[in-house]
Amino acid sequence: MKHEKIRIPDLARMKSARRPIAMLTAYDYPFARIFDLAGIDVLLVGDSLAMVERGEENTLAVTIDEIVYHTRAVARARKRALLIADMPFLSYQIAPEDALRNAGRLIKEGGAEAVKLEGGIAIAETVRRLTAVDIPVMGHVGLTPQSVHRMGGHRVQGRKRGGAPGCRERLAEDALALEAAGAFAVVVEGVPGSLGREIAARLRIPAIGIGAGSDLDGQVLVMHDMLGLSETFIPRFAKPFAALWKEASGAAQAYLREVRERTFPALEHCYPETNDPVSRQVANED
Repeated sequence: MKHEKIRIPDLARMKSARRPIAMLTAYDYPFARIFDLAGIDVLLVGDSLAMVERGEENTLAVTIDEIVYHTRAVARARKRALLIADMPFLSYQIAPEDALRNAGRLIKEGGAEAVKLEGGIAIAETVRRLTAVDIPVMGHVGLTPQSVHRMGGHRVQGRKRGGAPGCRERLAEDALALEAAGAFAVVVEGVPGSLGREIAARLRIPAIGIGAGSDLDGQVLVMHDMLGLSETFIPRFAKPFAALWKEASGAAQAYLREVRERTFPALEHCYPETNDPVSRQVANED
């Protein structure tokens, strides 16, 4: 398949063609470059960086400046993938003017092509305000990590019926409200598979799942979960496709051993004292 630049209208076409969308988080240049070259469709600079990069208990401490910084690094790396940046806690909830200013920074300073907001009906007007000035918005319903205190932890949503926040009918209404407000896609997180399937079927825009079953228009994972870069905890919904924590630990131990034994650096890692051809060949230096 030819890897052409992914743009927002392409996601709608992928939904129509029933071609699943592959999305991953990224926070720095090298991993973003790896994912982009691999053909990942969408890269998300998530506020999850608070937990996976800084060791925080939740996502609430991340600032807009930090998201801008990480987005800029990812933007330099990606050539093909669509780049979306999370709007962190309190960067869009206070007033629409704040949302405009902060979303604009992510686009203008960070190089994002779209922003992602958590919430449904309650933020629909903010989404409408952003999209009215051509700032593309991805929504996020279900388990919304910025609502961790209201939910009493990172708990599965949509198991109860009713119209209260976190209930099944309300979450479907939230997703539809985001679509009506102009969102181009919605992340659906931490809900039973039947609800994920229902939301995807009712939306005209793509629904991207994370812990929401397999019947959505695409999937997103935090890169650390996908790569096995966590020391212990792996969420139930995540599948490690590598074991990089173990690999990195083994590499660090091997490095430590060779330093202690003075076997590293060896001769081939050292610069020659003379410029004669034999010394250059031994040192592997042109």
